[in-house]
Amino acid sequence: MIRQRFASDNASPAHPAILQALQELPADHELSYGDDPVTRAAEEAITALFDRPCEVYFAYNGTGANVSALRCVARPWDAVICNEMAHINEDEGGAPEAIGGFKLLGTHRKDGKLSPADVEPFLARRGFEHTNQPAAVSVTQVTEVGTLYTPAELRELTDFAHSEGLRVHVDGARVANAAAAWYERRRAAGEPMTPEAAMRAVTSDAGIDVLSFGATKNGLLFGEAVVFFQPELAAPYRYARKQTTKLHSKMRYLSAQFLRYLSDDLWLDNARAANSGAARLSAALEAIPGVTVALPTEANGVFVEIPPEAVDALQREFDFYLWDRTRSMARLMVSWDTTALTIDAFIRRCTELCS
Repeated sequence: MIRQRFASDNASPAHPAILQALQELPADHELSYGDDPVTRAAEEAITALFDRPCEVYFAYNGTGANVSALRCVARPWDAVICNEMAHINEDEGGAPEAIGGFKLLGTHRKDGKLSPADVEPFLARRGFEHTNQPAAVSVTQVTEVGTLYTPAELRELTDFAHSEGLRVHVDGARVANAAAAWYERRRAAGEPMTPEAAMRAVTSDAGIDVLSFGATKNGLLFGEAVVFFQPELAAPYRYARKQTTKLHSKMRYLSAQFLRYLSDDLWLDNARAANSGAARLSAALEAIPGVTVALPTEANGVFVEIPPEAVDALQREFDFYLWDRTRSMARLMVSWDTTALTIDAFIRRCTELCS
């Protein structure tokens, strides 16, 4: 029996179509480090997705994509403004500061977001030589607590940032889930929407400068893309990527995954499956006495307060993290392959333990 976990969507396997695409790559020798036709085709596919001139590069993992991207918009004496719970601040081992050299300035908001009002206080000391100079804003789409930046929220932030001379980076580890959520929301409202338009709406059309385009949480074996929507910012990227140790030698095995991922809306199908499973799980848990869904379920993460006496047994059986021990709040991540059987089993067991 296959075991499925709620600890992280990183725990899910690679999608069979991705593995098949790797298996079907020709056995021919190709030039290394991305100078091959498969990588060129994947770059063109991403450019077509966003329907605008952009520079596309591939990196081995999410931390590397974030660090190498941010090195192009923040110098060692600069600072990057983010939410305190941002992955770059909490879960990357200090790599942005240690390798990028810049300082992270975190602000506290329980919904995981940033607004102009959150950014503005950090700007007062610009020009003061004794403090790091704010140069960029980094946001996570969707956020670490599963909330979605709407295009309007993101546009408000980017317009403000640009008016203050700041660049905007998006950590898109779950950007497919964000796009799928927006796609479903607009269709439910009766508005015409294509998958490509939904992806652009929650990223490039909202004015961001550079995107860490994540995919390993949504079906890839490994690999991320860094997409510069302001091509002039990409000039130093090749050197930053190499120095950050994220230049893959057999690049075609990374880029071939993206080529398949963007074919036949595989990215959308995977993200919709994860989001739908999370919505189903969230609605069922909300109906259990003593259980409270603590944050809006807007993508594939369910943040739920569970009676403390039920936590240990549930963790042993389903593997999830306690996001906030003081509130007994669990984070349940639903993956592209999470089955209805797994979701139903969790609901039944939670009901038993909480009754």
